[in-house]
Amino acid sequence: MAEPRGPAPTGWTFLTNHARVLAAISQDPGTRVRDIALRCQLTERAVQRIIAELEADGYLTHTRAGRSNRYRVASGTVLRHPADSGLTVADLLALLALHDTPPP
Repeated sequence: MAEPRGPAPTGWTFLTNHARVLAAISQDPGTRVRDIALRCQLTERAVQRIIAELEADGYLTHTRAGRSNRYRVASGTVLRHPADSGLTVADLLALLALHDTPPP
């Protein structure tokens, strides 16, 4: 289970909560809402709302696996903002993965 990393910053941040949730799901498609909430420092209700919005807009789907969900990120989906024209979810996730890769 992810540990909170300290108090949430005030003001602006580089990533949206939607990007954080999507990245968490892409790293573990079987993750629980509770674990996403802890990792992203959000409430479970906020994570549920974000997942519903991502699904409604075609960025994410889920299937039931017993009592839990298994998520699938639609990596070829184009990002929404006009300034990101042509960039896909896969491009965004690749950029975020670079952040998690230790330097040589």
